[in-house]
Amino acid sequence: MAAQASHAQKATADHKDGHYNISAAKAKELVSRFKKAKKPIVILDIRTPEEHAGSHIEGALLVDFLADDFKASLGKLDRKKAYLVHCRSGGRSSSAFALMKRLGFKSVYHLDGGIIAWKKAGGVTK
Repeated sequence: MAAQASHAQKATADHKDGHYNISAAKAKELVSRFKKAKKPIVILDIRTPEEHAGSHIEGALLVDFLADDFKASLGKLDRKKAYLVHCRSGGRSSSAFALMKRLGFKSVYHLDGGIIAWKKAGGVTK
């Protein structure tokens, strides 16, 4: 597990392409570093529209995992951009993370624990 954490830390610091599971604390750091470097990162919220309306990470793009056209909607996204994918607790986003890897997305970070962990780590929501 320590090797995975150090790999995720390096990815966070260097903005390298790849597929990483990261903690909420590392996700907050990642978003901050991307903003400071003026590099775009897409925060991909795959919860339902109702969940998203209740609270969400500012600027998050909603693509409903439970929608019939979820895979097609993912397929329309730019595979070269960096993504931070999350759901409520990490279950749905784990599946989406694996799918994004199979679909050829170059840079995807999975927020372990979802928006629940984000909030516990002091992450801001709207």
